[in-house]
Amino acid sequence: KAALVLNKPPGLATQGGTKTTRHVDGLLDAYAGEDDPRPRLVHRLDKDTSGILLIARTPGSAAFFSKRFSGRSAKKVYWALVVGVPDIREGTIDAPLAKQPGTGGEKMHVDHEGGQPAKTRYRVVETAGKKAAWLELEPLTGRTHQLRVHCAAMGHPIVGDGKYGGQDAFLTGSISRKMHLHARRLIIDEPGGGTVDATAELPEHFAGSMEQLGFDL
Repeated sequence: KAALVLNKPPGLATQGGTKTTRHVDGLLDAYAGEDDPRPRLVHRLDKDTSGILLIARTPGSAAFFSKRFSGRSAKKVYWALVVGVPDIREGTIDAPLAKQPGTGGEKMHVDHEGGQPAKTRYRVVETAGKKAAWLELEPLTGRTHQLRVHCAAMGHPIVGDGKYGGQDAFLTGSISRKMHLHARRLIIDEPGGGTVDATAELPEHFAGSMEQLGFDL
């Protein structure tokens, strides 16, 4: 098999960094046998984002998949719960992104002068009155925190994303304060011909919020 497909739980980092000792990359050691090369990451998800993570099994498949991700031929579909309801029910957010000065590269912002191109297709699937909306998001580029910044820039931050939505990113009542962004589906070519088409179930907190808001999954 060319790939491993994981449903990454929220709160688990994809890669190590300062203070991060538990991460997917470290867990991959378990798959490396005497005759098996160590599997490799070919794309990432933010620590608090859940869902589909594709891991390449061999150096050859890693090169193949990396090319598909960078060449944008991989189709990625995310589900997000956002605060409020966008006026325009479907469209494309086209807003260049750059590292926000003074945040040590920890935070991105929309920068029309010096930002890198960033495009996200979005569609409102269902709404809970004016309180919240279930969005399907398709990033057409792969910038850091792209979906989170784009939703916040639209005035509808992702529920639980205090970094980009501040206090406004939290719904009152018993809705979870965790991030509600999930990599739902990935469609990507496989090295031997054929296609990987994988779907990941929502994590417990996200599914619970959807149920509370009356969304029909």
